This record gives sequence, structure tokens and C-alpha cells, in this order.
Amino acid sequence: MKQTLFQEKYPVFEAEIAKDETDHRTVEEIAAYFQEKIAGSEKAKFIGLFDHYAHTQAIGGEVGPGITAALNVIFCFGHLLPTPHVLAVRPRSIGIADTGDVFVVSFLEAPSAPANDTMESWVRGLRRVPVTV
Repeated sequence: MKQTLFQEKYPVFEAEIAKDETDHRTVEEIAAYFQEKIAGSEKAKFIGLFDHYAHTQAIGGEVGPGITAALNVIFCFGHLLPTPHVLAVRPRSIGIADTGDVFVVSFLEAPSAPANDTMESWVRGLRRVPVTV
């Protein structure tokens, strides 16, 4: 995973996963994988899926070159609600884009290190484990 600043202000974690590195063939399969991870977590709650690609096309928006599908898996780790300000950074979303030979999986850095660690672990789990002989 790499961490970048999107538009020079949003800390984003991103992984490019070649289709031959994973057993998942579509963004829907990857979304289902994340839904399973969320369901198996004691602190996460699944909220929904957002088909960003279909939405953008439906409103006559612009889709970047090579993007053939894009989904957001929306969920929340919200085990603390110390102030109203925390609502600004919740819920969480993991984006999944199909760009042909590669899936791009990304999420905005959470204000909680354990949440980031969990999401990074989930994303890393998409890669097929190499078989060693």
C-alpha cells in the first residue's frame, strides 16, 4: 500500500492489485469480500454499497480513462463518539475501481490508527498468497 495526498490535502491509502494477483474477478466480488470482513468484525457495521460509476454516468459526469467500474463499500468503525466533530470523518468508505488489468483499492486515512491498520490488512488480504515450495 502506498500513502499519498490527494489534491495535496487528503491522506489516501491506495493499492494497485493486478488481476493476476487476486482471485477476485470484479469490483462486486471485491465488495463482497469487504462485506465479509466487516461482518466478521466486532466493531465495524456495514452501511451499504454505492455504485459511483453508474451514478457518474447517469448524471452525465466524467469518468476517467480506463475506469470500467467503481464501487464504494460504506461502513463505520464508530466505537467512540467523544465529540460531534468525529461525525465529519465518519462513516468510512473503501473505493474499488476496475481499470482494465488492475483494481485500484483506496480509502481515506481514518483518525484512528487501529481502523487504518484493519483496513490496510483487509486490502492486503486481496492478494493471492504466493505458494512457496
